[in-house]
Order: sequence, then structure tokens, then C-alpha cells
Amino acid sequence: MSRARRRITRWACATVLLAGAAASCAVPLGNAITAYTALQARASVGGPVAGGGSSADIPPRMLTAYKHAVQRVGRLVPRCRGMRWPVLAGIAKIESNHAVGHRITAGGDIRPKIYGVLLNGSGQGGNTTAFPDTDRGRWDGTATGERAVGPFQFLPSTWATTGQDANGDQVADPHNADDAALGAAVYLCGNGRDLTRQPQLEAAILEYNHSRTYLADVLGRIGQYTRAADDAGLNGITGTVRTVLESALAQRGVPYSWGGGNTDGPSYGICCSPSGKSGTTVNGFDCSGLTVYAYARAGIRLPRTAAAQAGIGRRIPAGLGITALEPGDLVFFAHAPGRDASIYHVGIYTGSGRMINAARPGTTVRLDPVSSMSGYAGGARLL
Repeated sequence: MSRARRRITRWACATVLLAGAAASCAVPLGNAITAYTALQARASVGGPVAGGGSSADIPPRMLTAYKHAVQRVGRLVPRCRGMRWPVLAGIAKIESNHAVGHRITAGGDIRPKIYGVLLNGSGQGGNTTAFPDTDRGRWDGTATGERAVGPFQFLPSTWATTGQDANGDQVADPHNADDAALGAAVYLCGNGRDLTRQPQLEAAILEYNHSRTYLADVLGRIGQYTRAADDAGLNGITGTVRTVLESALAQRGVPYSWGGGNTDGPSYGICCSPSGKSGTTVNGFDCSGLTVYAYARAGIRLPRTAAAQAGIGRRIPAGLGITALEPGDLVFFAHAPGRDASIYHVGIYTGSGRMINAARPGTTVRLDPVSSMSGYAGGARLL
């Protein structure tokens, strides 16, 4: 049966089988341009630039790369002061949305690779200057000109002088999260900036992309990530519970995709939701796809459907209220509370009456009150 034409006749986050699985709910102004202009042209350089303003919207492997770069940059630019992971995250959010939608290996390699538009002076996205090829296509995949590459969107010409080998494989690769993050940190540090001083921080960002709009966007993201840097909301939570919550929170901002998501992360979904929305062109999660992914990060395999997930672990009756829930618990919603067969939705409880939620087509993974969904049907404790 055609994936694009398959219909689901009732809203149930996890009731349709498909292929054996169930579907459920950096660079100087004079010689380089970052992907910001490509984004203005609606080019695809790593998924949609979605909402979200905490470390939860950063894939864990990318956040690790940012933090490691901060630890190492002092050896390369000893006079640099004030480099923090929120600074790198602010740049990478605008340049590539932290490579969301791409696979990031344990070694930091990003696949598929992230490319900006070809800078050939066509006018696309403000691209009015042609940049000749400098790497014979080694990094940007084309010998006909230049285009920005990787999660930090370096031009090959800039990477040639700024690139770093952060993971010790003897290759400085802009398509590797660790190498790119350290290269960006070195570039922003310049000859030894003090990034604790606002004018010097702004100068560093403007050197990355000489646009006042870009500056404002990046500063806004840095502020949001700075406020989130203390991992607010997870204080005191450790072990597998924290692994599950951090894994799910890291997907915040990833779009909802009907039938999308698996143990490896976001995926393209199927057609169609009761409202007629197809997931076939959306790389993301539905509700049970998100829970499958988050629990897999802790070594726990869940069934693919929300109703089936209610059948494992220790059930927490709806009659006990949400005060009986603990962080990490699955939270269920049913058309007919009390009848698990009618369960249509699942989330992950974080505490304080909130859950990590892939709610419905047109939304993104986000934190919602448990009360935002109807038909509370209790929970399940697996941890």
C-alpha cells in the first residue's frame, strides 16, 4: 500500500502498522557568508529553525560537542576569556538548528552532511557575490563554487585556516560536530577576545556574520541558553530517569510527524492523521515515537503504540491523580478513561504537572501541562 495514501480513520497515536512497526501519535565579512543567508532563502541546512529556548532543544551529542569545545579552546587561544557553550549554541541554532533531523554518530560525524546554498551571485537569500571554489569540492561537494558547510556553516576557505581536529582522527572536518564546534570557538575567540564583555561578544558574532539582524537573533538565543545552563527542572534527578528526560527534552522543537520517530531518533512518518495531515514529508516524532526514542537512550525498548506501552511497567491509576506521578513516568490519555484499549496518546512526565509532549500535527515537541490533553488515563512507571 502506498505510504503517501494510507489513511488512519481515528485519532489514536499508535494504532496503525507499517512495515512491521506501529505508527503513533563562521566567517569574515570580506571572504565568507554563513548559512544565515541560506536560511533567509528557505534553504534546507539541517531541518526547520524551530522554537525552543533551553538546552532541551539541542541533541545531546551536539551539546556535548559544544561543552568539549569550551574545555579545549583555552589551549588554542590562551588569551580568550568567557567562551561558554551557550555562545556556541546560539550560533549553531541559527546556522543549522543544531543539525536536528540529521544523524550524529558517537564520533560526532553528521549525516547527511549539511550544505548551504551555492554562493554564485544569483541573488538567492541576499547572495549577490560569487565565491570561487577553493577546496575542489572536498568539503562542499562542488567544484563550481563555494557553499557553507556543517553545523556551523563555515566556507571551505575559512575552514582551511580555522578548522580544528577535536576528536583526534587527524582530520579537521567541518561536518564533524566536535571539529566544527572547536573551530567555531577558535574563530569567535579571535586573537584573544574577552567574551564576558558585551562589545567584544558582539564583535565576535558580527565577524561571524556582519548583520545586525543576525546579531540580535544570536544574542537572543545565547540569553535563552544561558538561563537554561543550570539544567533547571532536573535538579536532583539522576540515573536512567535523567537519561530519559534529557533525551526527550533534547528533541524539543522537533516537528510532530504522524507515524514518525524510532529508537534512532526522528524519522519521516506516514499518511494520514484524522485531520488529513501527512507525516511523509516531516522528519520528526509522534507521541509514542518520542517515548520509544527517549527510553531507548536508557536501554529500555518500548512497544511502538501508546496503548501497548500502557501494558508494561507498573500502572498508576488515573483515580490517584497526577500527584501520584513521578518524573520519567509515562502519561496516558484515552477516549474512554478506564479502558486501555482506547488510549490514544502518551507523554513523559517531568514533574510539576508537566510532560514532554508531541501533541499533534503542526506542533513541535514541547513541555505542556498534563491538563493540556483530554482524557487523562493514568501512567506507567518503568524506571
